[in-house]
Amino acid sequence: MRPLQIKEHWRDWLMLLFGAWLVASPFAFGHAMTDAGMVMWVPVLIGVAVIVFAVAVLRKTQVWEEWILLALGAALIVAPFLLGYAGVTLAMWNSVIMGLLVGGDAAWSLFVLTHQEGKKTA
Repeated sequence: MRPLQIKEHWRDWLMLLFGAWLVASPFAFGHAMTDAGMVMWVPVLIGVAVIVFAVAVLRKTQVWEEWILLALGAALIVAPFLLGYAGVTLAMWNSVIMGLLVGGDAAWSLFVLTHQEGKKTA
């Protein structure tokens, strides 16, 4: 990948790191060693989805992929409350903070993409 491409896609590389952290976080926090259920599987599954879409965006950026990433961020924010693990403080805050980061990254990318498309048509 050329340096210009890396510069243009830094938010996508960051998204890839967010996905990797989501997959690793239950193991880092020790939730994988307990009978944690949703506390473990929600970040792992959403993290895998974030990784898949981040790689897809790195290959060829599509607006709909950024919308999916935005939805995944929103899902991370509400998951502890809807799935009943809000009482596991560390897992809840990890989910909410990572949801804000994933959603914020996707929203920023959507903003940049829509402004680039607007400039191309003008």
